Amino acid sequence: MQAGPGHETVFLDEAVDALAIRRDGRYLDCTFGRGGHSEAILARLGSDGRLLAIDRDPEAVAVGRAWSDPRFSIEHARFSELDAVLDAHGIDRVDGAVLDLGVSSPQLDDPARGFSFRASGPLDMRMDPTRGVPARQWLLQASEDEIARVVRDYGEERFAVPIAKAIVARRSQLGADALRTTGELAALVAAVVRRRGRAQVGKDPATRTFQALRIHVNQELEELSLALDRVVGRLSRGGRLVVISFHSLEDRMVKQFIAAESGRDAERDPVTGASVASRLPRLRALARKLASGAHSPNPRARSAVMRVAERL
Repeated sequence: MQAGPGHETVFLDEAVDALAIRRDGRYLDCTFGRGGHSEAILARLGSDGRLLAIDRDPEAVAVGRAWSDPRFSIEHARFSELDAVLDAHGIDRVDGAVLDLGVSSPQLDDPARGFSFRASGPLDMRMDPTRGVPARQWLLQASEDEIARVVRDYGEERFAVPIAKAIVARRSQLGADALRTTGELAALVAAVVRRRGRAQVGKDPATRTFQALRIHVNQELEELSLALDRVVGRLSRGGRLVVISFHSLEDRMVKQFIAAESGRDAERDPVTGASVASRLPRLRALARKLASGAHSPNPRARSAVMRVAERL
């Protein structure tokens, strides 16, 4: 058994350390990828331990299904299907779970997947090519306001409106031949940004727009919200939640979830300062780590943040 090539796992040792693995424990890898975290977890499990992994990318699942370890299972599923997958495996509680969010290097490096603005390919961006609507199809159907909203809200792009106008203009000009490749979209977005003289040094002008479209096409934030609640609902007492985020929208959601579940945001008695929450907190926040040269051999992961919490 060996993790697949082409992807440097971020926070590999730190994430597995944070899980505080018991040799006979039950663990969940919610984002198998190419198996970096799963391989490290299995190395610490005894013969009675178990690891269940899921991934929405069929290529990642194919890597996991080639492993021959009786302690390991993998399923093709989204976060929102987590409860059904656990039930199918007869798992009520787990002792720890890791979520390594975002897009993987194999997805970015394969132009045919449509994620990259550096290597031109079909404008797809689906993490699971067997389900959902490709980015191009959505861009050809969405209104200018819808495109601007997605680019602004999910990409935090200040030029969302002129970018949306340029996309709609290209659509009107070329019809069904518009926006066939990632290269065409990247060049269109770059032209808008550069006309305003605001391209960020060292960052491709299309970065934020591509991030926004990827998040929208894959419903990443909606899936993350479901995953956090469902994973915590399945954690045993003392079980650990480890989440690795790669942009501010993800990390903000994780931070706010842990704060709410640990009671930090609960209403307080104005006299005693004691929490008057309607239910007991489910989590205790343990750690937050930022990527650095030591933690992030993958240069694409310089913005990574790892948060750890424990089930009460």
